[in-house]
Amino acid sequence: MAWVVRGEFRKLWLGQLVSASGSAITTVALPLVAVVTLQASPVQMGALAALTIAPHLVFGLLAGVWVDRWSLRRVLIWTDVGRLVLLGSVPVAAALDSLRIEQLYVVAVLTGVLTLLSDTASQTLIPSLVPREDLMRANSAALLNLNLASTVGPSMAGFLVQVLSAPFAIIVDAASYVVSAVASYLIREPARAPVPERSEVRLSAGLRVIFGDRVLTPLAISAAVAATAGAMQGPLIVLYLIRGLHRSATFVGVTLTAFGVAAVLGTFVASAWCRRVGIGRAYVSGVFLASLSGAALFTGLTPLILLGQAFAGLGMSLFGVPQRTLRQYLAPPHLIGQVTATWRTLVIGGQAFGAAASGLLATAIGIRPTLLVATAGMLLGVLIALLSPLRSFHTLPADPSSRRSMARD
Repeated sequence: MAWVVRGEFRKLWLGQLVSASGSAITTVALPLVAVVTLQASPVQMGALAALTIAPHLVFGLLAGVWVDRWSLRRVLIWTDVGRLVLLGSVPVAAALDSLRIEQLYVVAVLTGVLTLLSDTASQTLIPSLVPREDLMRANSAALLNLNLASTVGPSMAGFLVQVLSAPFAIIVDAASYVVSAVASYLIREPARAPVPERSEVRLSAGLRVIFGDRVLTPLAISAAVAATAGAMQGPLIVLYLIRGLHRSATFVGVTLTAFGVAAVLGTFVASAWCRRVGIGRAYVSGVFLASLSGAALFTGLTPLILLGQAFAGLGMSLFGVPQRTLRQYLAPPHLIGQVTATWRTLVIGGQAFGAAASGLLATAIGIRPTLLVATAGMLLGVLIALLSPLRSFHTLPADPSSRRSMARD
């Protein structure tokens, strides 16, 4: 994979790696600021978590419109600068003894909007920076950034919070956006694809592309269903291990590490796996592997729990790379930003619903049955893909002009 990280893509990749690592630190540090420094109540913590997700649901479709109209390079630069200022305000306010929970709310919302724009722009830019034959490898490299950050970041965050305190640990994330902004500034952005006559950038364009294509439609439905079910399972893992199985915090750490390491390793094999079994079947196999973690937890057996978490991490990479690649390749070039933002809205919306339903369902029927319901939901996502043309989609068309998806005027 390393050889694909070259040219202009290398600059994007390095900037995103640094900023993703910083963001992983803030993911842990910001709630700790609320809990430890501000003594936030459970209601305030819930509001902070909700406000972190809200921008993706409220502004998701708009973000795609904006990104498809603006220079992608400038979007990356200014979103980095904005997040630098916003996150830098937290340690400054803490130093002046003026930090309040309301400031964290504002920071959570605005950084969420800027992150939405940045992520959409970076995924939109990738197809124009690498040759078509390298697109899957480039997506593997991009996904590697996220997996490395989410695996190493929380441990680094814990160390920094211990040494610097939670508000000042956020300085590391703020500084990461300086590096990312410089890397983005150095990118030579290719000319954008010309917009076809009578075509316009509209709020509904991403939805029309996704649900007007025989491959993207089942892919989106499958991903949304699986994401909803996976989000039902996520909040219950630690709770079930500690309270249901009476395992130690160390064991919880080991299971989460098994997931992270497997996810990182999965990015190195995802492209080869797509070539070997076909891009559609690679996606299906990834979702299937990810669905096994809930059933493994249900058994309560240590080896199966660890294996299930490893399968989940591996599966995340195996389905993540093909679905990103299909989305980028099958969307009309001038609408990739809107398709990406629409996709994120659908999937993150499903995750928000699944996380909210998780606690209610676990209270009503118990944690173990809820884990089985979540597993069944993920398997339903597998079935949707299996019963669609996606399963026979083996390789990307050799000629980009033979795209299956074209936006309707």
